[in-house]
Amino acid sequence: MLLSGSGRSLENLHECILRGDVDGEVVLVISNTPKAYGLVRAQRLGIEHHTLRPRDYPDRQAWSAAVYRQLREHDVDWVLLLGFLALLPIEPDFEGRVLNIHPSLLPKHGGAGMYGNRVHAAVLAAGDRESGCTVHFCDDEYDRGTVLHQRRCPVHPDDDVETLAARVFEEEKRALPEALRKLAQLQR
Repeated sequence: MLLSGSGRSLENLHECILRGDVDGEVVLVISNTPKAYGLVRAQRLGIEHHTLRPRDYPDRQAWSAAVYRQLREHDVDWVLLLGFLALLPIEPDFEGRVLNIHPSLLPKHGGAGMYGNRVHAAVLAAGDRESGCTVHFCDDEYDRGTVLHQRRCPVHPDDDVETLAARVFEEEKRALPEALRKLAQLQR
């Protein structure tokens, strides 16, 4: 899992695995920022974790090579971008193996700079009557890969960014395990 923030989705998925709702194991967490609380969660859960900051490398290509080196060393099957706020170019051997979860119903409210509360504010500003989340395959552009799974929720007239964000996150907690189960069925 690659993350930049709190790691709530990491913890949720870890709990799903422990309950047997998802067949898998989280073997590695990588963050692009040392201040990500998700690293604390990973440590508490006993999951190996590393910080690989782009600015510590001569260029984005060197940084991305370091990320993929870690992924290959850990022989990962799937890479999950869970609140990861850096564009990771997809290397050929990882095409179709990198997934992102986005807090809107893509293709609406996606793209560079659209993350977290910015997305929810855009949903509210657009007057959308529903929102939700999207699990999609990643390509070399933000939020443009093939959609695997979506979950929807209403936008209430009295919603603000925080109330909408909370409702969407509840859908994310369901969407990611559902998407992973869908992938497992597709592989059979």
